[in-house]
Amino acid sequence: MKRTVMPKRKPRAPDQGSATPELVLATPLLILLLMAFFQFALAAHAHHIAQAAAAQAVAAARTQDGDAATGRRAGEDLLAHVNSASLRDPSVSVSRSAGVARADVYGHVVRLLPGLDLVVRAHSSGPIEQLADG
Repeated sequence: MKRTVMPKRKPRAPDQGSATPELVLATPLLILLLMAFFQFALAAHAHHIAQAAAAQAVAAARTQDGDAATGRRAGEDLLAHVNSASLRDPSVSVSRSAGVARADVYGHVVRLLPGLDLVVRAHSSGPIEQLADG
């Protein structure tokens, strides 16, 4: 009687083939995490631009001969000069009362993540400059 000898099989590693499902799950999560990071980095950049525009608007409005319209133009000029793609539809409002000039800049952050609409608001104020008689 002839015995048939079966070739020896190498034992399979217990995790063989598990890299593909892990990659399928991990890759979209990693991409989503990176997009969220860049979304909030854009939001920080847009906030810095809005804050600079508000400060520029107040600086122009608080001069002794300045007014709210001059301040608004200065803020809008800075926004036009920077021309940032991270701040959409910015609006500048400036008010000047008896002793204080105020500026507010409002806008939306460019959207990378669907459904996430981030808003940027910046405020700046300062006393109106007056030359002392003397």
